[in-house]
Amino acid sequence: MFGNKTSRGDQTVVDTLIGAQVVIRGDLVFSGGLYIEGRIHGKVIAEEGAPAMVTLAEQGAIEGEVRAPVVIVNGQLDGDVHASERVELAPKARVHGNVHYQVVEMSAGAQLTGRLIHAGAAARAALPSPEEASLGELATASA
Repeated sequence: MFGNKTSRGDQTVVDTLIGAQVVIRGDLVFSGGLYIEGRIHGKVIAEEGAPAMVTLAEQGAIEGEVRAPVVIVNGQLDGDVHASERVELAPKARVHGNVHYQVVEMSAGAQLTGRLIHAGAAARAALPSPEEASLGELATASA
């Protein structure tokens, strides 16, 4: 459980384990590898700029938002997920919330009640549509 785990060729180290009998009420800020078998009632947030990965085990549960570069879910998650690198929804994943991702992997059996939102979609939403841009250029040219 502790030590090195191999995940698709890259080394993943579990620095922190939240055991099955543990319940945390409040926000959790971490860096490195976090493995959750217990319950968390609050946000789970990786330190800004630090390499981090959170893994929610099959028997684990989170009620709150999750923000980390890599998020692997195989348990119950009630809240939005924000992953700057990768989200993996394993076969027993039950997510009730929106998943913001750069790369997503969803296994057969995983359930998502919410939306998948690509990280580039937010940036595109801030830009005007091509029709709006051309209307703006016409208005500027005629003025």
